[in-house]
Amino acid sequence: MAIEFTKYHGLGNDFILIDNRSSSVPVITPEQAIKLCDRHFGIGADGVIFALPGENGTDYTMRIFNSDGSEPEMCGNGIRCLGVFLADLEGESRSKDLYRIHTLAGVITPQLMADGQVKVDMGLPKLLAAEIPTTLSAGDSKVINQPLEVAGKTWEVTCVSMGNPHCITFVDDVAAIPLESIGPQFEHHPVFPQRTNTEFIQVVSRNYLKMRVWERGAGITLACGTGACASLVAGVLTGKCDRTATVELPGGPLEIEWSEIDQRVYMTGPAERVFTGKL
Repeated sequence: MAIEFTKYHGLGNDFILIDNRSSSVPVITPEQAIKLCDRHFGIGADGVIFALPGENGTDYTMRIFNSDGSEPEMCGNGIRCLGVFLADLEGESRSKDLYRIHTLAGVITPQLMADGQVKVDMGLPKLLAAEIPTTLSAGDSKVINQPLEVAGKTWEVTCVSMGNPHCITFVDDVAAIPLESIGPQFEHHPVFPQRTNTEFIQVVSRNYLKMRVWERGAGITLACGTGACASLVAGVLTGKCDRTATVELPGGPLEIEWSEIDQRVYMTGPAERVFTGKL
């Protein structure tokens, strides 16, 4: 059976999207996803995203297989791509600009804006060690500026969950970080029982951050939406940035806000279709 797909990217964080609305089970296995994501022998992507039927009153369900076959709880750039994909699938029958999407991280709501950007209510950040999860501190306490030994160096890290785990450390120059060698050591550090995403942040000003990321299950990527959100939260917790800031990633900027009113995190950025094809 031929399977149609569409390739999208959010600031270079690229995904293969599949219309899976006829079944609640992904039509591609994790093993097949690994092959499809291969940039030399497959289509090439950071992950495969499935648009499945909604659950518990939501419009749709989102599931993702990373390029290593693992399944993350959520993906910020991916859900922006999914929002545009769903609008493209619905075409002229589309009656809304906001979708309620069931994910393993809870209900996430991408909204298609008039200027072509996608604004996503990313929900409440989780700050307690047990919620992230990490053993860096007691389960009922926050992990802020905690020392962590990695690659023979002590790093000060702050941990945040946006439905998936993030370890954030602030550095003088993100360009000088040897991501390829040090990223896996953070990801697989024993203090993170479910592994972790790792963000290296350079504070340019209180409303402008530069970020590089090592994603759990995907490695070096050009952008990470949940990581940008977690990094802004970490910046606020450590007093390094304002509650609204531009986060500059290798693939481009995201606008992030941690609302003082409802304490939810909002992410705004692009999502673009690249091409379509059949498997």
